[in-house]
Amino acid sequence: MNFDPVERHLFLEGLLLRYGYDFRQYSEASLNRRLENVMRKTDMTDFYEILKLALRDKEFFNTILPLMTVSTTEPFRDPGFFRSLRQNVAPVLRTHPTINVWIAGCSTGQEIYSLAILFQEEGLLNRATIYATDINPIALRTARDGIYDLESMRTFTRNYIEAGGQHSPSDYYTADYGSARFDPILRRNVVFSEHNLVTDHVFTEANLILCRNVLIYFNRELQDRALRLFSHSLIHRGFLCLGSKESIRFSSIGPDFDALDGENRIFQKKLMESVLQSRFADDRGEL
Repeated sequence: MNFDPVERHLFLEGLLLRYGYDFRQYSEASLNRRLENVMRKTDMTDFYEILKLALRDKEFFNTILPLMTVSTTEPFRDPGFFRSLRQNVAPVLRTHPTINVWIAGCSTGQEIYSLAILFQEEGLLNRATIYATDINPIALRTARDGIYDLESMRTFTRNYIEAGGQHSPSDYYTADYGSARFDPILRRNVVFSEHNLVTDHVFTEANLILCRNVLIYFNRELQDRALRLFSHSLIHRGFLCLGSKESIRFSSIGPDFDALDGENRIFQKKLMESVLQSRFADDRGEL
């Protein structure tokens, strides 16, 4: 579907001015898919009517916001990543008396519970504070409730075992009437908050940041902005985890990180002295 560029520009600028949501630097292909989804789900064929209604009616805007944001996820998605997290990151985190974790773009929360389970099994959950943020308040509500359909639990069981889980998957949830609720103890140290990677600033001094399968929907400029935000939010020797199709290789923060596990996109921030030495060497090479 082709959208009138003027109408699309007005729509994006209007959302920013009216509600503070900035989708202007999402990739064009991703943005068009989202707008097509809005039109399909609302059964509206005139995009200009959607534009007018969204800016005049906040309730309507709240119904289309979930269609504009990414919510595709599953428990223990990419089991190899969680195996690596357990083997390579957990031992380092265990040396810290307290652990701050930021899950940016947490969507409907499956990754929150996956990480909490891993932390529980590694003896880290009691000393951890997990900040779970997303642009979408409806997705955050689902994450906070921790209730998912049974198909999601079947995926959880399969991925959990493949990720090296140490107990029975059913130890972590209660099934009832076609759905399942994760044990509330898993979220006792979770702080849920709205946060916009496009417009908001440094969130916390984190030991570990997970932002997986979000940056792929941004254009290059916005990807770099988000990565700088993560770098500034991490302590030195902290860990940054991205999705399987995401990288820091061509970003401005690339020289500031070591690839702890390149295949699973786990990076560790260098000490300041190492960063300065690396940049000094780069500068000398350009002379």
